[in-house]
Amino acid sequence: MQAPYARWLWVALAGTLWVLALTATAAEPIPGQTVESVRTWLIERNPELRALGLEAEAAEARIQPAGALPDPSASIIFRGPDAPWRRADGGREIDYALRQRFPLWGKRELARTAARHEAVAANLARGAAARDLMADAEAAYVRYWHADEAVAVLDRRIALLRQIEEMAGVRYALGRTAQQDAIRAQVEQTTLQRERIERTAAKHVAIAELNALLGREPNAPLVPPAEIPAMHVLSPELDTVLERLDTHPAVESQREIAEAARASSILQRRNRFPDVTLGVGAMQLGNGVESTELMVEVEIPFQQRARREREREARLLHDAALVRADQAQHALQGRGASAWAQWQSARERRLLIENRLMPQADATYQSALASYQVGEVDFSTLLEALNEWQGADLGRIDALRDELTGAAAVRAIEGEMP
Repeated sequence: MQAPYARWLWVALAGTLWVLALTATAAEPIPGQTVESVRTWLIERNPELRALGLEAEAAEARIQPAGALPDPSASIIFRGPDAPWRRADGGREIDYALRQRFPLWGKRELARTAARHEAVAANLARGAAARDLMADAEAAYVRYWHADEAVAVLDRRIALLRQIEEMAGVRYALGRTAQQDAIRAQVEQTTLQRERIERTAAKHVAIAELNALLGREPNAPLVPPAEIPAMHVLSPELDTVLERLDTHPAVESQREIAEAARASSILQRRNRFPDVTLGVGAMQLGNGVESTELMVEVEIPFQQRARREREREARLLHDAALVRADQAQHALQGRGASAWAQWQSARERRLLIENRLMPQADATYQSALASYQVGEVDFSTLLEALNEWQGADLGRIDALRDELTGAAAVRAIEGEMP
């Protein structure tokens, strides 16, 4: 009686674990079905973006302390002829003092302004990184989608070659053609099988790259794509795309860094004027207060060379940040022009293949197939027509891949991000 009971207990335990596994899977959907699922996963879970977000929060946390007063200092001094801290008679003196330094001339507000610009720059840098990572993830997803589409085209082409091989075998059996026709069809199939292996390997590479960008294990599963990735370019004209670069986060981040450096430069010049330290104190003699004091302390600006070098450093950092802002804009212009050219060229190529080449190649193949069946054309003509037709379909898929990849790069420039 105990064995059946134990068996049912194990069955119940296994069912519970299975339900828990389903619950965990439902709570964490696997990306890959659409490009939108990849975008959402990237924004929420990419390690680089999470780190940049934490750094931006840390920069915001530095704003308030940057303009805060420095901590006051307190002191206590024991005086006496011998071991004063041990004497308890009326001859022991104890001095109490409290001092606070006050930065003047607007130095606190300048320090806070510099920290504020640095915090804004950190947030903008995260936005720029998000655009670049999004473009990389979208491009990897396009290659992931493209590999399946290309393999499907190759499979259709291989199936057609098998039909042609059977047709050639029948004609050879009837003595109407040479055996070489069937053999050539087999050679073409083998060549396509090799290309299929290469396309499948490209898919695994794309999966590994996409998982790396998503912060997942390289071999983590992805849902098969359900549709063509939806990526549209906002501006069909290159000039409009380039005009948007002035507000790109990478450029604005460098400008904010330049503003922070400018505030620091002004702060260094203000350091020529001394700060003031105020203090109060009291002197205890025995058990009573003997006297009190009020102290005012001013820094003496002796280290002029060091101060001038700090001012020079701040000016140079400001100039360097402005140069970096210009360099970032020029680099983005180059990237934008290159991405737009890739997108435009691939788009025109795809439209040409879809609207003209594929219908022409299809008609040529159908005519060659009918003519070969009645012996009006040779096998080489039929095979060439098939390669042109299916090669055009594969070229269409490749052009669409290049178009979508270019669109992802253009979107990163013009700001079409979730």
